[in-house]
Parts: sequence; structure tokens; C-alpha cells
Amino acid sequence: MLADVDAVVQRVKQSRIYRRAGNIFILWGALQWARFALFRLFPAFAEVAWFSVDLIGIVATLWVLRGEVRFGGRTPWRLVGAFALFYGFGYLWADVIGHMGGRQLTAFWPTLFQFGYAVAGLWLGAAFLVIGLGGALATAAAFLWSGDAFYVVIPLIDGAAMIAAGLWMRRA
Repeated sequence: MLADVDAVVQRVKQSRIYRRAGNIFILWGALQWARFALFRLFPAFAEVAWFSVDLIGIVATLWVLRGEVRFGGRTPWRLVGAFALFYGFGYLWADVIGHMGGRQLTAFWPTLFQFGYAVAGLWLGAAFLVIGLGGALATAAAFLWSGDAFYVVIPLIDGAAMIAAGLWMRRA
């Protein structure tokens, strides 16, 4: 009987994680659409727009998590550290070592974070794994086969897929 209670507790914990993560996925999906719209409308400000959208996203993510974590505790600083590590790693490879062009950067950054979702799935549940791997495969397919439509397809994959995944996870 205790095993049944423990199983219910674990399902409730995972459901709470999925609902909160679903809100974050929807947030970042909308931010991706805003980012690509800003790129198309104001290409001269692409770097500023990229940084600004990411900063807004990080602050909004911490705000969504405000009921779950407290600064001064361990979790928020780990989350901020995870963002810093991902951005630092991405910057190192994209700008320092790789010297990637626009098309490569547009595919690299989403797949970097989709890799993070897949890794999180090893601890937080299969949905993260499926979302991460599915998004990375769709991004790679768009990079290889979308041709001139690439800059139209990527926001659909990156933004719409994250919003759809968020709505799916909120149902958990």
C-alpha cells in the first residue's frame, strides 16, 4: 500500500513539473516568434534583439518558477548557472571557434537548447526527451532540405513546436 502512495506522489510531482514546464515552453515559443519577427523587421538590430529576447526569456522563466524556488536556496542559482553554461558554450562554439554564418547560427541555437531538453528528459520524464530530440531532428531537416524557405520554416519549428509541446505538457 505504501508503494501505491509513493507512486501517486511521484505522478503528482511529475504532473506539477510538466505543467510548470509547459508554461515555460509556451513562453519561449512566443519569444521565438517575436525574435524572428524582430530579425525580419529590424535586421540591423539582430544582435541586440537576440540578447534582449533571451534576457526577457530568462527573467520571465524565473518569474514563472517563482513559487517553486527561492533565491538564496540552491535551485535558482543552478538554473541561472545552467543558462550561463549553455550560453557560454554556445557562444564559444558559434562565435569563437566555429565562426558560424546566419543560417548556421539560426539552426545551432535552437538545437543547443533542444539538446538541453533531451538531457533534462533523462531526469524529468520522457516528454522532455521527445520534445528535445523531435525539435532537433526537425531543425536539422529544415536546415538540410528547406532551401530558401529556411527562415520561414525555423520559426514555425522552434516557436510553434514549443507552444504545442507546452500545451501538451500542461495537460499532464
